[in-house]
Amino acid sequence: MDPIAKTHGADGPAHPAQRRWCGTRDGIVPRIAQALAARGIHAAHAVVLLPYTQLMPAARHWWALARPDGFAPRFETTLNWARRLGAFTPAGSDLAFDAARDLLTAQSLLEQAGLQSMRHVLAAPLAEAAQQLGRRVAAIAPHERAAWAVQARAAVALGLDAQALAYEAALARIALEWALASGYATDVLFDACARDVQAGGAAFLAVLRGVHAEPLAQALQALWGECAIALPLADAALGADAAAWRLPALHAAQDAEDEAQRAAACVLRHVAAGRAPVALAATDRALTRRIRAMLDASGVALRDESGWKVSTTRAAAHVMLALRAAARHASGDAVLDWLKNAPAWRDGPALDALERTLRRYGVRDWAGWRSQPVRDGAAALAAQADAQRATLQGARPLAAWLAQLRAVLQATGQWPLLRGDVAGQSLLQALPLDEEAQAAFALQLEGSPWAARRIDLAEFTAWVNGTLEAASFVPEYPAQEQVAILPLGQMIGRPFAAAVLPGCDERRLPAAPEPPGAWTAAQRAALGLPDRAALQAEARAAWCHALQTPHCDVLWRGADDGGEALLPSPLVQELQLRADAAALPPPDDPRGLRAVPAAPTLPPGPDGSALVPARLSASAYEDLRRCPYRFFALRMLGLAEAEELDAAVDKRDFGLWLHAVLRIFHEGCRGAGEGGGLAPDAAALDGAAERATAQAGLSPEEFLPFAAAWPRVRDGYLDWLARRAADPSAPRFDVAEAWREQPLGPLTLVGQIDRVDRLPGGEAVLIDYKTESPERTRERVRDPLEDTQLAFYAALLPDDTLQAQYLNVGERGGTAAFAQPGVLAARDALVEGMLGDMARIAGGAPLRALGEGAVCEYCAARGLCRKDFWLESAGYS
Repeated sequence: MDPIAKTHGADGPAHPAQRRWCGTRDGIVPRIAQALAARGIHAAHAVVLLPYTQLMPAARHWWALARPDGFAPRFETTLNWARRLGAFTPAGSDLAFDAARDLLTAQSLLEQAGLQSMRHVLAAPLAEAAQQLGRRVAAIAPHERAAWAVQARAAVALGLDAQALAYEAALARIALEWALASGYATDVLFDACARDVQAGGAAFLAVLRGVHAEPLAQALQALWGECAIALPLADAALGADAAAWRLPALHAAQDAEDEAQRAAACVLRHVAAGRAPVALAATDRALTRRIRAMLDASGVALRDESGWKVSTTRAAAHVMLALRAAARHASGDAVLDWLKNAPAWRDGPALDALERTLRRYGVRDWAGWRSQPVRDGAAALAAQADAQRATLQGARPLAAWLAQLRAVLQATGQWPLLRGDVAGQSLLQALPLDEEAQAAFALQLEGSPWAARRIDLAEFTAWVNGTLEAASFVPEYPAQEQVAILPLGQMIGRPFAAAVLPGCDERRLPAAPEPPGAWTAAQRAALGLPDRAALQAEARAAWCHALQTPHCDVLWRGADDGGEALLPSPLVQELQLRADAAALPPPDDPRGLRAVPAAPTLPPGPDGSALVPARLSASAYEDLRRCPYRFFALRMLGLAEAEELDAAVDKRDFGLWLHAVLRIFHEGCRGAGEGGGLAPDAAALDGAAERATAQAGLSPEEFLPFAAAWPRVRDGYLDWLARRAADPSAPRFDVAEAWREQPLGPLTLVGQIDRVDRLPGGEAVLIDYKTESPERTRERVRDPLEDTQLAFYAALLPDDTLQAQYLNVGERGGTAAFAQPGVLAARDALVEGMLGDMARIAGGAPLRALGEGAVCEYCAARGLCRKDFWLESAGYS
């Protein structure tokens, strides 16, 4: 059965919308029929103007229900009616209400106004302001616009006299002149043909008013005079009297996810009970998409009338990835993202090999791949990517840019993905990239400055991004929907059996919505734009009529994503007061309860006997001592997090850089000795810093944190070095960053020692650099048996006697050495422990997750051991 027909009961109207349309006293259909009969006009010669397109099926149904034996008028919106009367193509600099074209025109107008340097920043707000004014100008008869323009030019300057508001004043003036100089598709409605039945016009006009005022419909009503009537779809008394509002079910959610789940459950409950179609109000884009995803997973037939921005679709990602990867200084991550999403390249070992190489060597900028050991198929793939990137560089006219972008998308295999996707087809029309749409777009650009102007890749990318941000995508409608997603104000006059209104908190449903645009209150009043009071009345009317749906659920969250507390909307608070006064209990959780069998997650304890390593480093053995499972996952299985190419420079990078600086400095001073005076050594140390920076590939911007700290670090180190050089019995530099391998029975110890010095008698002094706080370094040497690093490095050397120390090269406390006096005993104990541990692992001892505190807090294997789950579910402490 037709879902609309379900709302008609045998004993009369059963739905508020049906009463409004078919009521015998003040119903819309009887009043229009009476007006036609009084004027002797046939219904087929009448036009009924609706406030929005989606109301057309309901309007036709209600008319057929009330007047089954007669002709019906034509139900139109102003834009649909204008298109029937005559085709319209924007010319020159006309407002097109199309993001792709209007952004270009806005930039051109800003250049003509002397604001070329600001055109990229001001183009979008200018287009928005002009479109707001354009809707107001389109509601004025063309022959009356010159008179209206006189007062409008004075109005746009109100309150913008200050020099600080120069840009705002310029935007207002340009937007007004742009709107006044434009032609509009609806101008034909003011012509005589609109009242000529033979030419597709009408002899009678009925204007149905929704909650939002439509100036054009009001102007047409005034123009038609006695041959027109206006009827409200909404009952004004409901909006004024809060006591007349129907009390819905009020659901207070904890957060956004809880609210989405509850809203989806409310919808599903109504559908299961046969209350369809259900209206789902689109009050918040992110929340609505989350609810829609849950409903899609449940197999509900959805009709999405609100849609979403094209820029948020997967199709838009394909286009933007290609443009960002083509930038001359594109990052490695940007190009890798593009390659991974291009069907021509994403499958195969070459891309994996290329990514591994770039991450291993930390290639932040894509151009740096040529200086790295990229070989065979990976090198060929990188060269192919560069060839495609080169075609998207340089400067060319806009039409040529669109053609070249289409060619790249075709070459990379992304074009079929766009053509085969509904959102992709919307994107091809919005930009436009399809050949047919591109030809029409080129015709529209003829005679404009953009037809032949050459723009670079950055300008083209900015234009594409702005176009996709302004364009909307509405998915295809099902043959018969169970749920309709729509704005709150478009529920009036439609026969929904139930309504679910999520997002009703103080932020997403304010009692007085913020007027769009940057217009002041004085400007709005003078230009005839809706002010805050009008928007508040419209919002209140939409709200109260949504509550008249036979079954209604209202939901809001108590906290936002960042943890900030939220109150329910003032409109909801009025309902809460009435519910409290009536002592109504809160509704049940619509999700219901279900029995879930206990399935505790036990701590892992794998057997690693088949994976006993033959080589062991200090950091690997430290992992074993801290958490056996961490050693199993990261060292025995070889699992590792992928390195970030665009990660910010941090403390670890500073430590690596400092190691390189000191190695270069000491190797360069080996022949001259140490302590040759502060000034000469400072120059040599600065030179070593420059070489280390160049070798690391750090740009001046990335080196800035190091440069700020370097003078104090350098002077502190040179001061320590000078004091040591003055002592003839102190050790002297021998070797830095030395790689050592030491066989130990079935095991081979491996590692790179930061530095080895030698005493005058030849005894080795192990040195490990630290850039941490002195307190933490002092804690390391407090218990030699707990310190793995120095003891392990001591085991790498064959020396029977040696010394070891940490050298804290800090920014605040200068440079200080912290000796480990018990290093030899710690070495012997460590060797015995390593051999014993490896033997137990080979014997099948379980490698349990035993880490605690900071060891778990910063562990790459935490998602594998699932500690966050087994601690609670299994009751482990």
